Amino acid sequence: MANGSDGIDGSYELEFERPLIDLERQVAELERQHGNADEIEQLRKNHGSLLAKLYNDLSPLQTVKVARHSKRPQARQYIDAFVKDFCELHGDRCFGDDHAIVTGFGRVGPHKVLVVAQHKGRDVNERLKQNFGMAHPEGYRKALLKMKLAEKFGLPVICLVDTPGAYPGIGAEERGQAEAIAVNLREMARLKTPVLAVVLGEGGSGGALGVAVADRVAMMQYAWYSVISPEACASILWKQTTPQNTEKAATALKLTAEDNLRVGVIDAVIPEPLGGAHRDPNGAAEQLERWLIQSLRELKRFKPQNLVAKRMDRLRRMGEKAQVVSS
Repeated sequence: MANGSDGIDGSYELEFERPLIDLERQVAELERQHGNADEIEQLRKNHGSLLAKLYNDLSPLQTVKVARHSKRPQARQYIDAFVKDFCELHGDRCFGDDHAIVTGFGRVGPHKVLVVAQHKGRDVNERLKQNFGMAHPEGYRKALLKMKLAEKFGLPVICLVDTPGAYPGIGAEERGQAEAIAVNLREMARLKTPVLAVVLGEGGSGGALGVAVADRVAMMQYAWYSVISPEACASILWKQTTPQNTEKAATALKLTAEDNLRVGVIDAVIPEPLGGAHRDPNGAAEQLERWLIQSLRELKRFKPQNLVAKRMDRLRRMGEKAQVVSS
């Protein structure tokens, strides 16, 4: 099992979490049989200690697996959790409505905002509808059209990133996939309104970057953000996506939140509850909402023209910091 499997009770199991799941089942069985309370309490303490140890020392590839966990909260769950009065907007006025990208106006705390979110879907039917979070060019044009509307009304933009990458199909290429992403990069860099971006789970290549040019970029603690996935990197470098090659690729890509923070690609790491956001979605939503509200409060102090200048300075500095770290 390279990534995980569905357990006998319907839960999703990560390979490195098997000792944790065994303890959870022991506790559940003892509780069902009304077993010894002291023994149950000791097992819970052991579970907590093991959980902290595992998640304090995740490898890059394990982090990727956590980011892909089937129970991990996605964009719509976060929108439902803290975006009040959300009014969804559809279509790009050019080709169609791409369900992989969700856009709409709402309120986060005291701030009226536009939300642009990549959503992968929970079950099979939803994932097919959302194209597994892989947007077509009309999705990126839809996102930019709504961002321009937000700029017109002086509203901040919040981008929630979660995609393995832009859709690479023939139809998407025929309709200008690369051009649509490139235009988004240019136009987002000069939007005269505050822009925030947060990588919720997966941040794959230009598909993520197409909605992630911002004044401040953050990542959830167990998300990943990279130019390519570990599997694709391994297939290019070593021609085989074996577990060993994929592990080497994940390590070499420096794709974790801490790695991206170290080289200046992102500005903050948003902590997740112990054991990852899939264990406590409400706690993860509270952490994300807190960071968004604080960042919006700070960015709204700047004049629009100053925001653009500072955003461009931030982009120019990224390469400088990466060179210092590598040397």
